[in-house]
Amino acid sequence: MSAANERDSRTIDPSAVPRRRLYTGATMPAVGLGTFGSDQVTGAQIAEAVRGAAAVGYRHFDCASVYGNEAEIGASFEEILRGGIRREDLWITSKVWNDKHGEDDVMASCRQSLADLRLDYLDLYLVHWPFPNFHPPGCDVSSRSADAKPYIHENYMKTWRAMERLVDKGLVRHIGTSNMTIPKLKLLLRDARIKPAVNEMELHPHFQQPELFRFVLANGIQPVGYCPVGSPGRPERDRTPEDTTPTEDPVIVEIAARHGVHPAVVCIQWAVQRGQTPIPFSIHHYRANLEGVVSDALTADEMRAIAGIDRNCRLIKGQVFLWKDGQSWEALWDLDGEITPP
Repeated sequence: MSAANERDSRTIDPSAVPRRRLYTGATMPAVGLGTFGSDQVTGAQIAEAVRGAAAVGYRHFDCASVYGNEAEIGASFEEILRGGIRREDLWITSKVWNDKHGEDDVMASCRQSLADLRLDYLDLYLVHWPFPNFHPPGCDVSSRSADAKPYIHENYMKTWRAMERLVDKGLVRHIGTSNMTIPKLKLLLRDARIKPAVNEMELHPHFQQPELFRFVLANGIQPVGYCPVGSPGRPERDRTPEDTTPTEDPVIVEIAARHGVHPAVVCIQWAVQRGQTPIPFSIHHYRANLEGVVSDALTADEMRAIAGIDRNCRLIKGQVFLWKDGQSWEALWDLDGEITPP
């Protein structure tokens, strides 16, 4: 084995990875491996990346039923656990998809994910989107469900009550939200019996969401950031001409050169040091991403410089969840501080 390969095969001490304390007292590794392979990576490749990531020190894995690869990942988890890593040292998330918001459907979806992932429980289970609007995989950005509905809080709370019952039954340890907004979260916090432990949201240097970021932390909710390096592999339907790429930003590029790392590593370092939990997806660079988190921290000046390059550039706009003709994607995100009316 070459020296480079030996170096690549060494395990990064999982205890060196920062952790986030949830309001329950449980702690979650502050960086994870995302498993959304978009349209470009097979389930087998992702399952192999999960095994490799566990071998180099990852203990946090972010999954979802809609990704269509949980059965392959489950075989990897079985192998990882058989190899001596304890279940209690892993943090595994999954999510209920939009066509499973019904009370019985939430339970069935969770049980299916557990069966596919070959687990007895999930550490975290999320409502993937607050809109129960199904669209077929690979559809065009203009696709709209004939049964599409807006956010209706009473309906969302029926889904949330089903999520709470998953905790009661011991199938999941924590529940959380994803792709929510401040006005929606205010209603949920008012009405929930078990409040969300995390909110998963798009977060990267060009989309820092400072108001939502501060809100969730102030309410004891941990922010988990998807697209932490700008999602270069996102589906074509999610791309628009005005999109920008944080890994090509001159500030990020300069900091990366100074530290001798790829710009993506700087994006992940920034995320962890800022206080969010990034879940980058990679089948090739997951070791470098984790290594950057445990070594050579960004300076206060570098953190301030990155804070100054926010472009409010949302990359995952969610057009397929719109419920009326003529709407723009902004209707999904309650930009004026009020839930968009039906």
